[in-house]
Amino acid sequence: MASDVNEITISYEEDDQLLVKELDKEILTKGAWATIVFRYQNWSKAKNEFGKEMFTIRRYQKRDGEYLPKSKFNISSVDQAKKVISTLEKWVK
Repeated sequence: MASDVNEITISYEEDDQLLVKELDKEILTKGAWATIVFRYQNWSKAKNEFGKEMFTIRRYQKRDGEYLPKSKFNISSVDQAKKVISTLEKWVK
């Protein structure tokens, strides 16, 4: 795992094949607890290409100098992301 919050990634490779491609990330909080929103795509073996854009919010706790994953919430589509945004915008007005 990473010792610096900026080094945290969800990109994942197995047998020299990139299976999770991180497209972007936004660090929401830093410190003992870090919260990061990622935009990413998963590799589809059946289609031999990356799938639709998805999003995930992840929390990490820093212990013994390393950030460890603690929780995550996956947003599986752009439509679901828009609903989350709309709801939050109503609540924080």
